[in-house]
Amino acid sequence: MTASERLIACNCFASRKAARLITKMYEDHLSRVDLTSTQFSILVYVDEVEAASMKDLVEALVMERTSVIRALQPLERDGLVAIGPHEEDARRNVVRLTEAGRAKLAEAMPVWQTAQAEFESKFGAGLAEELRQSLLTLAP
Repeated sequence: MTASERLIACNCFASRKAARLITKMYEDHLSRVDLTSTQFSILVYVDEVEAASMKDLVEALVMERTSVIRALQPLERDGLVAIGPHEEDARRNVVRLTEAGRAKLAEAMPVWQTAQAEFESKFGAGLAEELRQSLLTLAP
C-alpha cells in the first residue's frame, strides 16, 4: 500500500480533513459576526443550559479545558458571557450569557443558518443528516 493509499484508508485522516473543511466553511460565515465556530457553540450551549460549569463545557464540546478557556476569554472580554460563582456552590464558577451575549447569538443564528444551507447545498440534505447522525453516534 502506498503512502497515499494509507492516508485515504485512514479514518483519522479522513475525519480530520473533513472537519477542517467543514469548520472553515462555518468560520467563513461566522466571522461576519466576529465569532469562531467554537465561540458560537459555546453561546448556543450556555443559552440552552443557562449556566454551564467549565466541566460541562469541556464535556459538551469535547475539548481540553485550556482550549475552552481560550475560547471563553474574548467572549468574556466583549461582555457576551459572565463567569461567576454557582448559586449553590460559590467555589464553582459557571458561565452565563449576558444580554449582549443573547443579542450576539440572535445576530449569529441567521449566519449559522446560511452556513447550514451552504453545507446542505454542497453535499445534499440527505448526506448532511446521515453524516450528522453518524457523527453523533461516535460522539454523543
